[in-house]
Amino acid sequence: MSSSLHSSREPSASQTHCDGSNIPAFFDAVGTIRSIFPSGPSALIYAQGDPAHEVFHVQEGTVKKSVLSRDGREAVVAVLGPGDFFGEECLAGQPLRMATASALTEGTLLVIEKCEMFRLLHGSTPIADWFLSHTLARLRRIEDDLADQRCNPGEKRLARALLLLARYGKNGERQRVLPKLSQTMLAEMVGTTRSRVNFFLNKFKRQGLINYADGNLTVTNLLHRVVDEECNLQ
Repeated sequence: MSSSLHSSREPSASQTHCDGSNIPAFFDAVGTIRSIFPSGPSALIYAQGDPAHEVFHVQEGTVKKSVLSRDGREAVVAVLGPGDFFGEECLAGQPLRMATASALTEGTLLVIEKCEMFRLLHGSTPIADWFLSHTLARLRRIEDDLADQRCNPGEKRLARALLLLARYGKNGERQRVLPKLSQTMLAEMVGTTRSRVNFFLNKFKRQGLINYADGNLTVTNLLHRVVDEECNLQ
């Protein structure tokens, strides 16, 4: 995997006082910058079963996390974008990776060694607080995903997945172009079949909730109407 290295160095006094907006800039000074690509050997960031020694922060691009079952079936458990951490389970004593992480688009990752991450968390209360808020938000997302899978029909699950991939709530944009994802991958994410995903996408398009142009999928925030609808849509 091609990469370029940022030399680690001690943070200055101004860098140790972080308020959430300048923490990414602080982390730039302490890790290794690694380029990722959606094809070839560089697509793989780490594989399920690899030793877990690093924490990753997505700076640019899109990353997929998936789990492979014993019978060879793959389940997509997360699609991550700029600002997201992953691999932080190593901080809780997990010795091996429980999922595979790979690049969906070109981008860059900040890679922080486990021991360095511990030093940061122990040495700066603002950083520890910020990272804790990230971890709690991830936990809430996982709980919401579980509830979504058990309680909502496939149409709502797909609408919610598209809104999350578009990262609504992160900004005030009315529409956003998604990274290129196959309908098979979307089906794995929402727990339905590819044919059902195709049916729902065509329905969303007819309703003006999503758009296709040049092979790209654009999601509008009007898709919230499907998620907020109380009746059974399937």
